[in-house]
Amino acid sequence: MARRPSREQPAQGDPRRSLPGVDRLAGALLDGDATLGWAAAVAARAELEAAREAIAGGGPAPAFESLEAAAAARARALVAGRPRRVINATGIVVHTNLGRAPLAAGALDAAGRAAGYSDLEFDLRTGQRGNRLAGTADKLQLLTGAEAAFAVNNNAAALLLAVNTLAAGREVLVSRGELVEIGGSFRIPEILGAAGVRLVEVGTTNRTHPEDYARAVGPETGLILKVHRSNFEQRGFVREVDLGELVALGHKTGLPVLEDVGSGLLLDWREHGWPEESHIAGRLRIGADVVCFSGDKLLGGPQAGLLLGRVDAIAAMRRNPLARAFRLDKLTLAILDWTFSALLDGRAETEIPALRMLREAPERVRARAERLARAFDREAAAAGVASTPRVEACEALVGGGSLPEFRIASWAMVLESTAPSVDRLAARLREAPVPVIARVDRGALWLDARTLADDELDAVATAVASALKAPGG
Repeated sequence: MARRPSREQPAQGDPRRSLPGVDRLAGALLDGDATLGWAAAVAARAELEAAREAIAGGGPAPAFESLEAAAAARARALVAGRPRRVINATGIVVHTNLGRAPLAAGALDAAGRAAGYSDLEFDLRTGQRGNRLAGTADKLQLLTGAEAAFAVNNNAAALLLAVNTLAAGREVLVSRGELVEIGGSFRIPEILGAAGVRLVEVGTTNRTHPEDYARAVGPETGLILKVHRSNFEQRGFVREVDLGELVALGHKTGLPVLEDVGSGLLLDWREHGWPEESHIAGRLRIGADVVCFSGDKLLGGPQAGLLLGRVDAIAAMRRNPLARAFRLDKLTLAILDWTFSALLDGRAETEIPALRMLREAPERVRARAERLARAFDREAAAAGVASTPRVEACEALVGGGSLPEFRIASWAMVLESTAPSVDRLAARLREAPVPVIARVDRGALWLDARTLADDELDAVATAVASALKAPGG
């Protein structure tokens, strides 16, 4: 009986026999670009394996040139490393997929100074072991008026730690309208389950009243939780219980109230039209026992979960064994410390990139968009590309699951293209030496100047001209 071909032993005439060897393909990659080094063999092996799988599924054997191009692209991506720097031209300031808030130059300098030996857990005055969070917590308390502060490695960890500490083995009351799912399919019910508490849903999806919480309070209740709907809004026939009402119920029943703000400001921008719930110090003044929020959103700092509240509650969290699993490293602490110092010194709106972008005057953004258009005109003329951009008003977004309906006036350079198509043009920009991430809207490519830095304009202009000149549709 004929032996069935396998991936390891292709039958005579099997198109897999036409594939080159790893050495030949890797050698071709290195002949084209010697800097690919070790990545050439890795990429060659991966592309050949993918080709074998495709042929086994009934596909044709790819040409050598096609294999070489795909393997070269894979090898370049490996050599470039991750995460890789990109230019954000989307107008989304806190872009989750692009790393959320960009870090300030001063913050990076602080991390560099802390990268070697440091007094992370060493008290220079006494020569004894010190507290790694002492200085950071002190500054956070000064900024917010909180009784106590603590920091962990992200806000999901902060929420889990707080809930586990305050209500392990007991019930936690949450409105059905606040059972949110955040990025990566993480859901509040699952986080609460991991925290070792029992979720009690109150109210309905669109309307929850104070009496819904009051009726749900029982001998097993351990905590009242309010969760900010960070990535969506409800409109129409809706009702939610505000924090003040929950605090009143907490005082009446002796239950702690925890608010997960998600993304919070340490600056008070309410007079500039920013929502009241974004101001962390204001939430504490309303009377929440504990408030938690992210460090890499409206704070403009590194990924971290920040916890503020009563001394006894925060002290209990410090003692929780989970705190060790969630603790911050020295580089993140150095960046947080610098960020808090910038806020205390009044330098935040000029030196912290995310805060500067969020508050920059629209006329300055327009001027930058016009400079980008002029730079592109020069590059396009030099490249022999015929394309006329326009500068147009638009709206930027906060992003990062922060204030989903809050818009910021902005300006963008807009291009319409049929060859290549707008989608292909956007894809080519992602292939630039420094990838440029733009947005496609209403059949045009938009390069929003609110999220562009002055020193990025020439690189963007060059990338766009090159993408328009590249052969193919």
